[in-house]
Amino acid sequence: MKHVKLSIVIPCYNEEKNIPLILNRFSEVIKRDDIEVILVNNGSTDNSESVLNELLPKYTFAKTVKVDVNQGYGYGILQGLNSAKGDYIGWTHADMQTDPNDVIKALDIIEKENCEKIYVKGNRKGRSLFDEFFTFGMGCFETLLMGQFLWDINAQPNIFSRELFDNWKNPPCDFALDLFAFYEAKKQGYKIIRFPVIFPERIHGTSHWNTGLAAKWKFIKRTMEFSFKLKKGLK
Repeated sequence: MKHVKLSIVIPCYNEEKNIPLILNRFSEVIKRDDIEVILVNNGSTDNSESVLNELLPKYTFAKTVKVDVNQGYGYGILQGLNSAKGDYIGWTHADMQTDPNDVIKALDIIEKENCEKIYVKGNRKGRSLFDEFFTFGMGCFETLLMGQFLWDINAQPNIFSRELFDNWKNPPCDFALDLFAFYEAKKQGYKIIRFPVIFPERIHGTSHWNTGLAAKWKFIKRTMEFSFKLKKGLK
């Protein structure tokens, strides 16, 4: 069995059009044989399963994990992490708003730092002023609530030492997973490194939440509910 340095999980919910783009882009940027890409079919109701079954044999670095019924963004990621073999593990999104090359950049940072307890996370650039303001406000809220300096919490990718995952207790299965992972890394004294990532518009499909002002307000309320629930569970 070959040694795996990095396992990157990609939760895919109805991303049939983006899956070929993801795999092709990873094939362009992966120049080594110790990286595995785990695409989680997170209860998709489109043709994602057929697309994965057809394409995966062509990409030796990739494998899939199937979730029969969608139980949340975090749940899908956790199923992928449970099957990961890498010394370092993490996730990014399937919507092609996060370039797979950012994953390679994160691994380069990890290897340069040569630090066992490390957490590398993107820091989004090229977004609208409104989105930047929204992110700033949520960062202030989460920082005050959680007692740790937290910013651009939903930026991708998130890559960290396996030990961090092994020490998690009751991680959330919803969108609070990004917050939970970032908070746990800060709390446990991990070296946090942020690096700039470009955040363009989606190529295919639509966002499952960012569809306008009303949707953003709904997301804010839901995120606050997640955060209070998470804070209570961490006591």
